[in-house]
Amino acid sequence: MEVDGRLIFKFPKSEAAEKALLREASLLAVVRPHVSMPVPEMRIHHGPPVFSCHTKLHGEHLLTEGYHRLPETARDRLGVALGGFYAEIHRLERERMTAAGARPIDAWQSPQAVRTKALPKLDLDLRDYAEGIVSAFERLPPDPCGTTYGFFDGHGWNMAFDHDRARLNGIYDFADSGLGPLHQEFIYTNFISPDLTRRVIDAYEASSGRKLDRPRISILTGFHRLSELAALADDPQHVPAMIGHVAAWAAAAE
Repeated sequence: MEVDGRLIFKFPKSEAAEKALLREASLLAVVRPHVSMPVPEMRIHHGPPVFSCHTKLHGEHLLTEGYHRLPETARDRLGVALGGFYAEIHRLERERMTAAGARPIDAWQSPQAVRTKALPKLDLDLRDYAEGIVSAFERLPPDPCGTTYGFFDGHGWNMAFDHDRARLNGIYDFADSGLGPLHQEFIYTNFISPDLTRRVIDAYEASSGRKLDRPRISILTGFHRLSELAALADDPQHVPAMIGHVAAWAAAAE
């Protein structure tokens, strides 16, 4: 809930939601001093009722259309900012983040579930592409960079972007952050643009000293979209959008 354009309040509606809110605040308390990117400073009020409050990070979502309107210098600046953020957050010790509440990120649907639930929803022209992605995903070895604490939700709906100044003012919603395979961190900016992801990877490699596997990130992106379709295959309200995400990535990956 937003108040006066300045403050964001969160009121959990269940015991599980309350635990998630407390975990997010605990993680942010560790993350915030160690990253250059502005992130929320959540304050927990133990009530009753339990709720959180933080100052709003001013800006709007960054979607594909908005990104494509950005000049080259702004795209470079954004890639550097996000790449640096990921490098900084990946340096946080797993043991420390686990003590703060980090846990393994949610698993995706299995390849068999994707074949059973997602592929039948696709037109024939997309099924060959989808089967190729599933098969490629099955052949992937374990992540060569291992497991890390990461954000794992870096799409444009979690960004406070100042479109007038073409600058990113911060990142929010750490509820899905946790421990996961490092390369998975880099799939979410593909919802904005593969061009942005390439810039983020370049900046990350320069900042972290790691070398990332770009084909692996592409396969993970495709499988993630198929996994989301499989998870929502019985929900007619969301299926068209999920199919659209698959089709968009298939076109971008050509």
